[in-house]
Amino acid sequence: MKLLYAEDEKDLAEAVTDILEASDYIVDTVYDGVSALNYAAMEQYDGIILDVMMPGKNGIEVLKELRQKGNNVPVLILSAKTEVEDRITGFDSGADDYLPKPFVKEELLSRLRAMLRRRDSYQPDIKTFGDISLNTSTDELICGNNKIVLQNLEYRLMETLMMNTTRYLTADDILSKAWSFDSGADVDTVWVYLSGLRKKIAGIGSRIKIVSRRNIGYRLEDK
Repeated sequence: MKLLYAEDEKDLAEAVTDILEASDYIVDTVYDGVSALNYAAMEQYDGIILDVMMPGKNGIEVLKELRQKGNNVPVLILSAKTEVEDRITGFDSGADDYLPKPFVKEELLSRLRAMLRRRDSYQPDIKTFGDISLNTSTDELICGNNKIVLQNLEYRLMETLMMNTTRYLTADDILSKAWSFDSGADVDTVWVYLSGLRKKIAGIGSRIKIVSRRNIGYRLEDK
């Protein structure tokens, strides 16, 4: 699953990002409210985590603007503002949950899992691009009447590519988002999995290609 995390305190942002990635989430981390809105407009996320006190726009302003634009992705507010009226403001602005700082990682992950389980009304189990679909419940890649089950890293790679069809991803991007820098993974590993995934996409009869641009990166194209 892919998350957007906005937090201006960089040490905390790094620590929480490490926790989330260690739990197999794909995380885009930003440090101000304007960047959070820009990322939310460009990418499709399963959930968003917002700090309240941020430069540019605070978390409540970001949340209100997201909801005004019809973005119904589940949002968890993390904030040092713990008064009852602060929580009420968060929920009235459209938050799905509100976790006061400081917090322990186990509660953060538990709240996040609970929030994402409720995302069914927002997020379908099928991701589609061109003539292929990725079933996020069964890990099947489907084209017409043909389908194949992707193994764990193949699935994470395909999901990452399908969630970033508007931009090229470098090998380091892919390592961060799909592998979370698992030990032993390197640029050569990415190339091997991309090569195997190309064959599987072709094997189910899809016209979709994984294209590359030298010194830029990789993305899916509907040829």
